[in-house]
Order: sequence, then structure tokens, then C-alpha cells
Amino acid sequence: MTYNDKMTNDLILRSIQLLLIGLIVWVVVLIRNHVVAHKINLKERFLTGFFIGYVTDLLDTLGIGTFATTTALFKATRLVEDDRKIPATLTTAHVIPVIVEALCFITIVKVDMTTLICMSLSAFSGALVGARMTRTWDTRRVQKILGTLLIIAALIMIYRMATNPGEGLSESVQGLTGIRLIIGMVFDFCVGLLMTMGLGNYAPELIFFSLMGINPAVALPVMMLNAALIMVAGAKSFIQSDRVHWPGVLGIIVGGILGVLTAAMFLTQLDVNHLKLLVVFIALYTGGMLLRASLVKRSF
Repeated sequence: MTYNDKMTNDLILRSIQLLLIGLIVWVVVLIRNHVVAHKINLKERFLTGFFIGYVTDLLDTLGIGTFATTTALFKATRLVEDDRKIPATLTTAHVIPVIVEALCFITIVKVDMTTLICMSLSAFSGALVGARMTRTWDTRRVQKILGTLLIIAALIMIYRMATNPGEGLSESVQGLTGIRLIIGMVFDFCVGLLMTMGLGNYAPELIFFSLMGINPAVALPVMMLNAALIMVAGAKSFIQSDRVHWPGVLGIIVGGILGVLTAAMFLTQLDVNHLKLLVVFIALYTGGMLLRASLVKRSF
């Protein structure tokens, strides 16, 4: 990389960091204005929310996702008893911790800026299109297909690790180029479509980079920036339509940020082989959860 290329990459990185900080401020102002206008007490059930936020966003940063874990804890603690308000409350409460995730990992993990921007824009474009396109899709069928594919991909990784234990993932390659980048953009466009149906992007992204022979750590800033951009748009819509159940939300935000920082310290100390094992676990877990969800009727 030439000096000019490094300067350009640094400038793009700083621009993305400023964008993410700006989004945090914007979401805080959005929540504050709504809370003041509707005289909402954000201190209500703060500790319950703090516990939920810390646990779920710590697991989210490790790639487990927040939907299933948060929904389970909402029900266990009776924080949100109206199932119809769970998606709006979940998105609004987790959006700031997810932006912090993106901010942490685009700073910590070295990633090619072209890969980061192209794949994130592809996912965002997919989400914009998917908001209209996926309304008529059979959610259960999509869950079955995606869950099955994730499990198959995890089994392929296990086979590779068992038959060629010395095979490593390239730690020097920090992104995709050529046809692989085009494949990655198409892949992330599809991921963006699926995110509008409530399906996560973490496991698919981790598996994709691993199967491409690249250190899955490179997937972390990509998948987190994707999630941050898409969740911001969703949170704005949910807040303005007054579908959020506010008790515990402030606690989830504060606890979630601390959970993200805890997990970030853990992930940065993992070597590639341990990260591969984590990716396999996440893929199997997520695939199993999707297959299970495809058999359960949702009430929202």
C-alpha cells in the first residue's frame, strides 16, 4: 500500500467514525425529544434493562445476535409483555450499542475500506428494497432455508478443520477484491433483504468470510456497520410511530454499551483457530434457532 493509499484509507476510516458518532448523537436526541414530549420516565425498571442489555449485547458482539436472547429475557422478566411491541422496543434499545459495536471494530480490526464500504452499502440497499419486496415472502420457509444453509456451511468448516487441521485463514488479507468482492456485494445485498424479515446478518457474514479463506475477524466491522445503518432507520420509524415500550430501555442502552466493550476485549485476544471454533458454534446455534423458529408460530 502506497502512502497516498494509506492516507485515503485513514480519511475514509475517520469519516465513518464521525458518521457513527453523529448517528449516536442523533439517536440520543431523537429519544430525548420523544421522551420529553410524552413525559416518559426512562428510570423505570433501569436495573432490569441494564442486566438484559449487558448480557444480550455481550452475546451479540460475540455473534449470537440479540433477537432470540432479548425476547427470552423480556418474557422471563416480564419487561415487555405485549409481543407486538417487542420488535420496536428491541430495535430502539439496541441501536446505540450496535453503533458502538461498529465504532469499536472498524477501529480495532484492520479491514480494507473498499470491502467495508461496498458491502455495507450493498446490505443497506438490500434492506431498502427488502422493506417492500419481502412483505409477501413466507418467513418460515426463508428461516428453514437459511438455517439449513448455515448448518451445512458449519459442517463444511468442521470437515475442513478435521481433514486439514493445519489449514489457516489468511490474516494478512484484509478484504475482498475482483470477482470475490462482487460476490460479496451480491451476498450482502441478499443479507440486507433478509434483515428486513428480522433475520440476523452476523452468522452469515462470519461464515462467508471464513469460507472465502479470510480471517473471520474481518467480517466483524462489516457485519456491525451493516446492522448499525439498518437499525438506525428502523429505530426512527418505531419511535415516531410510538410502538416502543419504554420501561427498561435506558438500562438496556447503558448495559448494552458495557456488554459490547467487555466482548470487544475478549474477541481481540482470540487467535484465528479459536475464532474459527467460535464461528462454527455461532453458525450451528443460529441455524438451529432459525429451524426452531420456523416451526413456532409468532404472535407479532
